[in-house]
Amino acid sequence: MAKKRTYRTLDETEEMYYRNHPEEIDGYLSIAFEEYAKDSCTAALLSQLRMIARVKGISALAQETGITRNGIQKALSEEGNPRFESINAIMNAMGYCLTPQKLDVHAK
Repeated sequence: MAKKRTYRTLDETEEMYYRNHPEEIDGYLSIAFEEYAKDSCTAALLSQLRMIARVKGISALAQETGITRNGIQKALSEEGNPRFESINAIMNAMGYCLTPQKLDVHAK
């Protein structure tokens, strides 16, 4: 009998990559927020934050933020509509802050 192959999803592959290359998370998040600033695709941004949250450890984030594991997963789901305070707490627990960046209005 042939051995059944197991394939990883793109999300699983991406998550494994960032577990093995945590030094690249900063750049990944910068690009994620730049893309969000351009297209306002909340679902994409939440998906990217959810993947990094898994890399950082949902349980550890839950303990540090005071938000339950389910609460973090729900907030970062593609259908999520998280409160600003929740995103700020999750970002802080991951070691980041939400900082405004001046736009170059002439770049458009």
